Amino acid sequence: MDTPTLLTHLETRGRALTLPRGGTLCWDDADLHRAAYTDDPEGYALLGLAPGVQPWQRARVLLQLLAASQAGLDDPTRHTLARTARVLTLALPPACVITVLLSLRRLRANHKHTTRTALRFVLEHPQADQLIAARRPALLDCFEHALGKATARGCARRIADGDTGSDYLQRRLLRFLTAPQAALSRVTALYGTGTRQQGTAVEHGPALTIDTVRERPRTVTATNRGDIAATLVHLYRGGPAEDLYVALGDQIGAAAAAFPRFEGTLALVVDASASMRGHGDREWALLSQAAALRMVLSEVCARLEVIEVGGEERAPRGATDLAMGVLDALGTGPDLVAVVSDGYENLFPGDLARVVATLPRAGVTTPVVFCHALFTGSDDLTLRRPAPALPQRGFWHQDDFAELLPWMFGHCAAGAPWLRASLHTRLDLLDRRADRLTAPSRPAA
Repeated sequence: MDTPTLLTHLETRGRALTLPRGGTLCWDDADLHRAAYTDDPEGYALLGLAPGVQPWQRARVLLQLLAASQAGLDDPTRHTLARTARVLTLALPPACVITVLLSLRRLRANHKHTTRTALRFVLEHPQADQLIAARRPALLDCFEHALGKATARGCARRIADGDTGSDYLQRRLLRFLTAPQAALSRVTALYGTGTRQQGTAVEHGPALTIDTVRERPRTVTATNRGDIAATLVHLYRGGPAEDLYVALGDQIGAAAAAFPRFEGTLALVVDASASMRGHGDREWALLSQAAALRMVLSEVCARLEVIEVGGEERAPRGATDLAMGVLDALGTGPDLVAVVSDGYENLFPGDLARVVATLPRAGVTTPVVFCHALFTGSDDLTLRRPAPALPQRGFWHQDDFAELLPWMFGHCAAGAPWLRASLHTRLDLLDRRADRLTAPSRPAA
Protein backbone atom coordinates (compact mmCIF):
# COMPACT_ATOMS: atom_id res chain seq x y z
CA MET A 1 0.00 0.00 0.00
CA ASP A 2 1.42 3.37 -1.06
CA THR A 3 0.52 5.25 2.12
CA PRO A 4 1.41 8.82 1.05
CA THR A 5 -0.45 8.52 -2.25
CA LEU A 6 -3.50 6.95 -0.64
CA LEU A 7 -3.55 9.49 2.20
CA THR A 8 -3.34 12.39 -0.25
CA HIS A 9 -6.15 10.85 -2.29
CA LEU A 10 -8.36 10.45 0.80
CA GLU A 11 -7.78 14.06 1.78
CA THR A 12 -8.32 15.68 -1.61
CA ARG A 13 -10.95 13.66 -3.53
CA GLY A 14 -14.38 14.60 -2.23
CA ARG A 15 -16.66 13.34 -5.01
CA ALA A 16 -19.79 11.70 -3.65
CA LEU A 17 -20.78 8.08 -4.11
CA THR A 18 -23.92 7.93 -6.24
CA LEU A 19 -26.45 5.17 -6.65
CA PRO A 20 -28.65 5.86 -9.70
CA ARG A 21 -32.09 4.30 -9.62
CA GLY A 22 -31.85 1.07 -11.53
CA GLY A 23 -28.20 1.69 -12.44
CA THR A 24 -24.82 0.63 -11.16
CA LEU A 25 -22.94 2.15 -8.25
CA CYS A 26 -20.79 5.12 -9.32
CA TRP A 27 -17.56 4.50 -7.41
CA ASP A 28 -14.82 6.05 -9.50
CA ASP A 29 -11.86 5.01 -7.33
CA ALA A 30 -13.02 1.53 -6.35
CA ASP A 31 -9.88 -0.18 -7.67
CA LEU A 32 -7.62 2.00 -5.51
CA HIS A 33 -9.62 1.22 -2.38
CA ARG A 34 -9.80 -2.51 -3.09
CA ALA A 35 -6.07 -2.72 -3.76
CA ALA A 36 -5.22 -0.85 -0.56
CA TYR A 37 -7.53 -3.08 1.48
CA THR A 38 -6.03 -6.22 -0.06
CA ASP A 39 -2.48 -5.09 0.73
CA ASP A 40 -3.12 -4.12 4.36
CA PRO A 41 -6.71 -4.33 5.67
CA GLU A 42 -5.95 -2.87 9.09
CA GLY A 43 -3.70 -0.08 7.84
CA TYR A 44 -6.25 0.84 5.18
CA ALA A 45 -9.09 0.98 7.70
CA LEU A 46 -7.10 3.15 10.10
CA LEU A 47 -6.20 5.61 7.34
CA GLY A 48 -9.91 6.29 6.98
CA LEU A 49 -9.77 7.86 10.45
CA ALA A 50 -6.77 10.09 9.71
CA PRO A 51 -7.34 13.81 10.30
CA GLY A 52 -8.48 15.68 7.22
CA VAL A 53 -9.92 12.75 5.24
CA GLN A 54 -12.93 13.79 3.14
CA PRO A 55 -16.34 12.50 4.38
CA TRP A 56 -17.16 10.77 1.09
CA GLN A 57 -13.75 9.08 1.15
CA ARG A 58 -14.54 7.82 4.64
CA ALA A 59 -17.82 6.55 3.21
CA ARG A 60 -15.82 4.65 0.57
CA VAL A 61 -13.62 3.15 3.28
CA LEU A 62 -16.74 2.04 5.16
CA LEU A 63 -18.17 0.53 1.97
CA GLN A 64 -14.95 -1.36 1.29
CA LEU A 65 -14.77 -2.68 4.86
CA LEU A 66 -18.36 -3.92 4.75
CA ALA A 67 -18.23 -5.30 1.21
CA ALA A 68 -15.02 -7.31 1.61
CA SER A 69 -14.79 -10.76 3.13
CA GLN A 70 -12.77 -11.12 6.32
CA ALA A 71 -11.84 -14.73 5.64
CA GLY A 72 -8.23 -15.38 6.62
CA LEU A 73 -7.88 -12.32 8.87
CA ASP A 74 -6.79 -12.79 12.46
CA ASP A 75 -9.01 -11.80 15.39
CA PRO A 76 -7.16 -8.56 16.32
CA THR A 77 -7.47 -7.31 12.74
CA ARG A 78 -11.16 -8.20 12.59
CA HIS A 79 -11.70 -6.38 15.87
CA THR A 80 -9.98 -3.26 14.53
CA LEU A 81 -12.06 -3.34 11.34
CA ALA A 82 -15.28 -3.75 13.33
CA ARG A 83 -14.45 -0.84 15.63
CA THR A 84 -13.51 1.34 12.67
CA ALA A 85 -16.75 0.53 10.85
CA ARG A 86 -18.75 1.35 13.97
CA VAL A 87 -16.99 4.69 14.41
CA LEU A 88 -17.53 5.58 10.75
CA THR A 89 -21.28 4.84 10.90
CA LEU A 90 -21.53 7.39 13.72
CA ALA A 91 -18.99 9.90 12.37
CA LEU A 92 -20.46 10.17 8.87
CA PRO A 93 -23.66 12.06 8.02
CA PRO A 94 -26.54 9.55 8.18
CA ALA A 95 -27.33 10.09 4.50
CA CYS A 96 -23.81 8.94 3.59
CA VAL A 97 -24.16 5.76 5.64
CA ILE A 98 -27.55 5.01 4.10
CA THR A 99 -25.99 5.34 0.65
CA VAL A 100 -23.26 2.90 1.68
CA LEU A 101 -25.77 0.35 3.00
CA LEU A 102 -27.92 0.61 -0.12
CA SER A 103 -24.77 0.19 -2.21
CA LEU A 104 -24.05 -3.07 -0.42
CA ARG A 105 -27.51 -4.25 -1.41
CA ARG A 106 -26.82 -3.28 -5.02
CA LEU A 107 -23.46 -5.10 -4.89
CA ARG A 108 -25.13 -8.15 -3.28
CA ALA A 109 -22.48 -8.05 -0.57
CA ASN A 110 -23.38 -9.45 2.82
CA HIS A 111 -21.24 -10.98 5.56
CA LYS A 112 -21.74 -11.41 9.27
CA HIS A 113 -19.76 -8.25 10.00
CA THR A 114 -21.84 -6.44 7.38
CA THR A 115 -25.06 -7.61 9.00
CA ARG A 116 -23.92 -6.53 12.45
CA THR A 117 -22.88 -3.04 11.33
CA ALA A 118 -26.03 -2.47 9.27
CA LEU A 119 -28.40 -3.59 12.03
CA ARG A 120 -26.68 -1.47 14.65
CA PHE A 121 -26.92 1.59 12.41
CA VAL A 122 -30.59 1.07 11.57
CA LEU A 123 -31.74 0.11 15.06
CA GLU A 124 -29.22 1.62 17.50
CA HIS A 125 -28.03 4.88 15.96
CA PRO A 126 -28.58 7.79 18.40
CA GLN A 127 -30.95 9.34 15.82
CA ALA A 128 -32.57 6.03 14.85
CA ASP A 129 -36.17 7.07 15.55
CA GLN A 130 -35.87 10.27 13.52
CA LEU A 131 -34.05 8.46 10.72
CA ILE A 132 -36.76 5.81 10.46
CA ALA A 133 -39.42 8.52 10.34
CA ALA A 134 -37.62 10.37 7.55
CA ARG A 135 -36.13 7.51 5.49
CA ARG A 136 -38.24 4.47 6.38
CA PRO A 137 -38.29 2.80 2.92
CA ALA A 138 -34.51 3.09 2.51
CA LEU A 139 -33.79 1.81 6.01
CA LEU A 140 -36.28 -1.02 5.55
CA ASP A 141 -34.33 -2.07 2.44
CA CYS A 142 -31.11 -1.98 4.48
CA PHE A 143 -32.71 -4.01 7.27
CA GLU A 144 -34.06 -6.67 4.92
CA HIS A 145 -30.78 -6.92 3.04
CA ALA A 146 -28.86 -7.38 6.31
CA LEU A 147 -31.06 -10.26 7.54
CA GLY A 148 -32.59 -11.52 4.30
CA LYS A 149 -36.14 -10.54 3.37
CA ALA A 150 -37.85 -13.66 4.70
CA THR A 151 -35.96 -13.63 8.01
CA ALA A 152 -36.49 -9.89 8.50
CA ARG A 153 -40.23 -10.15 7.93
CA GLY A 154 -40.44 -13.22 10.15
CA CYS A 155 -38.77 -11.28 12.97
CA ALA A 156 -41.10 -8.32 12.43
CA ARG A 157 -44.21 -10.57 12.62
CA ARG A 158 -43.06 -12.14 15.87
CA ILE A 159 -42.27 -8.76 17.41
CA ALA A 160 -45.71 -7.46 16.36
CA ASP A 161 -47.24 -10.52 18.07
CA GLY A 162 -45.50 -9.66 21.33
CA ASP A 163 -42.35 -11.81 21.07
CA THR A 164 -39.51 -10.08 22.94
CA GLY A 165 -36.81 -12.72 23.16
CA SER A 166 -37.64 -16.11 21.71
CA ASP A 167 -34.92 -18.40 20.47
CA TYR A 168 -35.88 -17.48 16.89
CA LEU A 169 -35.38 -13.76 17.53
CA GLN A 170 -32.21 -14.34 19.49
CA ARG A 171 -30.53 -16.39 16.78
CA ARG A 172 -31.64 -14.28 13.82
CA LEU A 173 -31.69 -10.72 15.13
CA LEU A 174 -30.93 -9.95 18.75
CA ARG A 175 -27.46 -11.52 18.84
CA PHE A 176 -26.19 -8.84 16.47
CA LEU A 177 -27.27 -5.95 18.71
CA THR A 178 -25.89 -4.34 21.87
CA ALA A 179 -29.27 -3.11 23.19
CA PRO A 180 -31.80 -5.67 21.89
CA GLN A 181 -34.88 -4.54 23.78
CA ALA A 182 -34.56 -0.92 22.65
CA ALA A 183 -34.49 -2.09 19.03
CA LEU A 184 -37.79 -4.00 19.03
CA SER A 185 -40.02 -0.95 18.73
CA ARG A 186 -37.87 0.32 15.87
CA VAL A 187 -38.38 -2.90 13.93
CA THR A 188 -42.11 -2.32 14.30
CA ALA A 189 -41.70 1.26 13.08
CA LEU A 190 -39.73 0.08 10.06
CA TYR A 191 -42.76 -1.91 8.89
CA GLY A 192 -45.06 1.05 9.43
CA THR A 193 -47.23 -0.53 12.12
CA GLY A 194 -46.18 1.74 14.98
CA THR A 195 -46.48 5.43 15.73
CA ARG A 196 -44.32 7.35 13.30
CA GLN A 197 -42.52 10.53 14.28
CA GLN A 198 -41.82 13.39 11.93
CA GLY A 199 -38.22 14.40 11.49
CA THR A 200 -35.52 15.45 9.09
CA ALA A 201 -32.53 13.75 10.67
CA VAL A 202 -31.02 12.97 7.29
CA GLU A 203 -30.16 16.64 7.08
CA HIS A 204 -28.41 16.57 10.43
CA GLY A 205 -24.68 16.25 10.86
CA PRO A 206 -22.84 13.21 12.17
CA ALA A 207 -23.61 11.93 15.64
CA LEU A 208 -19.88 11.66 16.42
CA THR A 209 -17.36 14.40 15.68
CA ILE A 210 -14.26 12.82 14.17
CA ASP A 211 -12.32 15.99 13.27
CA THR A 212 -12.23 19.12 15.38
CA VAL A 213 -13.98 21.91 13.53
CA ARG A 214 -11.54 24.78 13.03
CA GLU A 215 -12.86 28.27 12.59
CA ARG A 216 -10.45 30.39 10.64
CA PRO A 217 -10.03 33.85 12.20
CA ARG A 218 -11.49 36.66 10.16
CA THR A 219 -8.08 38.31 10.13
CA VAL A 220 -4.95 36.16 10.27
CA THR A 221 -2.11 37.75 12.24
CA ALA A 222 1.30 36.66 13.44
CA THR A 223 -0.15 35.79 16.86
CA ASN A 224 -3.33 33.82 16.14
CA ARG A 225 -1.72 30.83 14.44
CA GLY A 226 -1.44 28.59 17.51
CA ASP A 227 -0.14 29.04 21.05
CA ILE A 228 3.46 28.00 20.39
CA ALA A 229 3.95 30.34 17.44
CA ALA A 230 2.26 33.21 19.29
CA THR A 231 4.58 32.80 22.28
CA LEU A 232 7.60 32.67 19.98
CA VAL A 233 6.53 35.88 18.24
CA HIS A 234 6.35 37.63 21.61
CA LEU A 235 9.81 36.29 22.48
CA TYR A 236 11.29 37.39 19.15
CA ARG A 237 9.81 40.83 19.69
CA GLY A 238 11.45 41.16 23.10
CA GLY A 239 8.70 40.09 25.49
CA PRO A 240 9.28 39.04 29.16
CA ALA A 241 11.47 36.02 28.51
CA GLU A 242 11.16 34.15 31.81
CA ASP A 243 7.36 33.89 31.84
CA LEU A 244 7.21 33.23 28.12
CA TYR A 245 9.73 30.39 28.27
CA VAL A 246 7.72 28.70 31.03
CA ALA A 247 4.56 28.98 28.95
CA LEU A 248 6.42 27.80 25.86
CA GLY A 249 7.61 24.61 27.55
CA ASP A 250 4.07 23.76 28.65
CA GLN A 251 2.66 24.43 25.19
CA ILE A 252 5.26 22.28 23.45
CA GLY A 253 4.70 19.42 25.88
CA ALA A 254 0.93 19.56 25.40
CA ALA A 255 1.24 19.59 21.60
CA ALA A 256 3.78 16.75 21.50
CA ALA A 257 1.69 14.58 23.85
CA ALA A 258 -0.85 14.12 21.05
CA PHE A 259 1.67 12.07 19.02
CA PRO A 260 3.47 8.77 19.64
CA ARG A 261 7.24 8.50 19.66
CA PHE A 262 8.94 8.32 16.26
CA GLU A 263 11.84 5.90 16.68
CA GLY A 264 13.56 6.78 13.41
CA THR A 265 15.80 9.69 12.44
CA LEU A 266 14.38 12.84 10.90
CA ALA A 267 16.63 15.45 9.29
CA LEU A 268 14.88 18.83 9.26
CA VAL A 269 16.16 21.48 6.86
CA VAL A 270 14.91 24.78 8.28
CA ASP A 271 14.93 27.87 6.08
CA ALA A 272 16.21 30.76 8.24
CA SER A 273 16.74 33.23 5.43
CA ALA A 274 15.60 36.85 5.49
CA SER A 275 12.32 36.12 3.69
CA MET A 276 11.23 33.82 6.53
CA ARG A 277 11.30 36.74 8.97
CA GLY A 278 8.85 38.77 6.92
CA HIS A 279 7.99 42.36 7.63
CA GLY A 280 5.21 44.61 8.89
CA ASP A 281 2.21 42.75 10.33
CA ARG A 282 3.64 39.46 9.07
CA GLU A 283 7.02 39.82 10.77
CA TRP A 284 8.07 36.54 12.47
CA ALA A 285 4.86 34.76 11.39
CA LEU A 286 6.45 32.16 9.10
CA LEU A 287 9.60 31.60 11.11
CA SER A 288 7.69 31.23 14.37
CA GLN A 289 5.48 28.54 12.81
CA ALA A 290 8.54 26.72 11.42
CA ALA A 291 10.19 26.92 14.86
CA ALA A 292 7.00 25.61 16.48
CA LEU A 293 7.12 22.58 14.18
CA ARG A 294 10.78 21.99 14.98
CA MET A 295 10.14 22.18 18.73
CA VAL A 296 7.27 19.70 18.60
CA LEU A 297 9.30 17.33 16.43
CA SER A 298 12.18 17.54 18.91
CA GLU A 299 9.85 16.00 21.50
CA VAL A 300 8.33 13.44 19.13
CA CYS A 301 11.46 12.16 17.36
CA ALA A 302 14.03 9.88 18.97
CA ARG A 303 16.68 11.60 16.83
CA LEU A 304 16.18 14.95 15.15
CA GLU A 305 18.93 16.53 13.08
CA VAL A 306 18.32 20.23 12.34
CA ILE A 307 20.13 21.94 9.47
CA GLU A 308 19.54 25.68 9.24
CA VAL A 309 20.11 27.46 5.92
CA GLY A 310 20.49 31.20 5.57
CA GLY A 311 20.85 32.48 9.11
CA GLU A 312 19.48 31.25 12.44
CA GLU A 313 16.04 31.12 13.99
CA ARG A 314 16.65 34.16 16.17
CA ALA A 315 18.66 35.94 13.48
CA PRO A 316 17.31 35.10 10.01
CA ARG A 317 19.37 36.60 7.22
CA GLY A 318 20.80 36.05 3.78
CA ALA A 319 19.55 34.07 0.82
CA THR A 320 18.13 30.55 0.68
CA ASP A 321 20.32 27.60 -0.33
CA LEU A 322 17.95 24.69 0.15
CA ALA A 323 19.91 22.30 -2.06
CA MET A 324 23.01 22.44 0.13
CA GLY A 325 20.81 22.00 3.19
CA VAL A 326 19.32 18.82 1.74
CA LEU A 327 22.78 17.42 0.93
CA ASP A 328 23.96 18.19 4.47
CA ALA A 329 20.83 16.55 5.85
CA LEU A 330 21.39 13.38 3.82
CA GLY A 331 24.89 13.17 5.30
CA THR A 332 23.38 12.53 8.76
CA GLY A 333 21.96 9.17 7.60
CA PRO A 334 18.27 9.93 8.26
CA ASP A 335 15.18 7.88 7.52
CA LEU A 336 13.47 11.01 6.18
CA VAL A 337 14.47 14.53 5.14
CA ALA A 338 11.89 17.30 5.55
CA VAL A 339 12.49 20.78 4.14
CA VAL A 340 10.63 23.58 5.92
CA SER A 341 10.61 26.79 3.90
CA ASP A 342 8.44 29.56 2.51
CA GLY A 343 9.49 28.34 -0.95
CA TYR A 344 11.61 31.29 -2.06
CA GLU A 345 14.87 29.86 -3.41
CA ASN A 346 16.78 33.04 -4.22
CA LEU A 347 20.46 32.03 -4.13
CA PHE A 348 20.58 29.51 -6.98
CA PRO A 349 17.02 29.22 -8.35
CA GLY A 350 16.27 25.73 -9.59
CA ASP A 351 19.20 24.20 -7.70
CA LEU A 352 17.00 22.17 -5.33
CA ALA A 353 15.04 20.71 -8.25
CA ARG A 354 18.27 19.67 -10.00
CA VAL A 355 19.68 18.08 -6.85
CA VAL A 356 16.46 16.20 -6.13
CA ALA A 357 16.36 14.87 -9.70
CA THR A 358 19.96 13.68 -9.40
CA LEU A 359 19.64 11.86 -6.07
CA PRO A 360 18.10 8.61 -7.42
CA ARG A 361 20.82 8.38 -10.07
CA ALA A 362 23.39 8.61 -7.29
CA GLY A 363 21.75 5.71 -5.47
CA VAL A 364 20.13 7.89 -2.74
CA THR A 365 16.77 6.42 -1.75
CA THR A 366 16.07 8.48 1.38
CA PRO A 367 12.69 10.17 0.90
CA VAL A 368 12.63 13.98 0.85
CA VAL A 369 9.46 16.01 1.47
CA PHE A 370 8.77 19.74 1.30
CA CYS A 371 6.72 21.48 4.00
CA HIS A 372 5.49 24.92 2.93
CA ALA A 373 5.40 27.51 5.70
CA LEU A 374 2.36 29.64 4.86
CA PHE A 375 0.84 32.81 6.27
CA THR A 376 -2.70 31.61 5.52
CA GLY A 377 -4.06 28.41 4.06
CA SER A 378 -4.81 30.22 0.78
CA ASP A 379 -1.35 31.60 -0.02
CA ASP A 380 -0.45 31.81 -3.71
CA LEU A 381 2.40 29.33 -4.25
CA THR A 382 2.87 29.93 -7.96
CA LEU A 383 6.42 31.25 -7.50
CA ARG A 384 7.13 29.26 -4.34
CA ARG A 385 7.66 25.70 -5.58
CA PRO A 386 11.42 25.29 -5.89
CA ALA A 387 11.18 21.54 -6.49
CA PRO A 388 7.78 20.62 -7.97
CA ALA A 389 8.73 16.94 -8.11
CA LEU A 390 8.97 16.72 -4.32
CA PRO A 391 5.92 15.71 -2.27
CA GLN A 392 4.66 19.01 -0.84
CA ARG A 393 2.28 20.10 1.85
CA GLY A 394 1.52 23.47 3.44
CA PHE A 395 0.92 24.46 7.06
CA TRP A 396 0.03 27.81 8.58
CA HIS A 397 -1.41 26.93 12.00
CA GLN A 398 -0.32 24.70 14.86
CA ASP A 399 -3.48 22.62 14.37
CA ASP A 400 -2.13 21.64 10.94
CA PHE A 401 0.50 19.46 12.66
CA ALA A 402 -2.16 16.77 13.19
CA GLU A 403 -2.34 16.29 9.42
CA LEU A 404 1.23 17.26 8.56
CA LEU A 405 3.04 14.69 10.74
CA PRO A 406 1.17 11.60 9.46
CA TRP A 407 1.79 12.80 5.91
CA MET A 408 5.51 13.35 6.62
CA PHE A 409 6.21 10.08 8.41
CA GLY A 410 4.07 8.13 5.95
CA HIS A 411 6.81 8.64 3.35
CA CYS A 412 9.41 6.49 5.12
CA ALA A 413 9.49 2.88 6.27
CA ALA A 414 10.39 3.93 9.83
CA GLY A 415 7.19 5.96 9.91
CA ALA A 416 4.86 3.01 9.33
CA PRO A 417 4.82 1.87 13.00
CA TRP A 418 4.43 5.50 14.09
CA LEU A 419 1.46 6.05 11.81
CA ARG A 420 -0.25 2.83 12.88
CA ALA A 421 0.27 3.62 16.57
CA SER A 422 -1.03 7.17 16.08
CA LEU A 423 -4.17 5.99 14.30
CA HIS A 424 -4.77 3.19 16.83
CA THR A 425 -4.69 5.82 19.58
CA ARG A 426 -7.15 7.92 17.58
CA LEU A 427 -9.43 4.90 17.11
CA ASP A 428 -9.36 4.17 20.86
CA LEU A 429 -10.38 7.76 21.61
CA LEU A 430 -13.19 7.75 19.06
CA ASP A 431 -14.39 4.34 20.23
CA ARG A 432 -14.69 5.60 23.82
CA ARG A 433 -16.67 8.60 22.58
CA ALA A 434 -18.92 6.26 20.63
CA ASP A 435 -19.51 4.22 23.79
CA ARG A 436 -20.61 7.34 25.65
CA LEU A 437 -22.76 8.41 22.75
CA THR A 438 -24.69 5.15 22.56
CA ALA A 439 -24.80 4.40 26.31
CA PRO A 440 -28.20 6.12 26.98
CA SER A 441 -29.93 3.77 24.55
CA ARG A 442 -28.80 0.74 26.50
CA PRO A 443 -30.96 -0.74 29.23
CA ALA A 444 -29.90 -0.04 32.79
CA ALA A 445 -27.98 -2.79 34.53
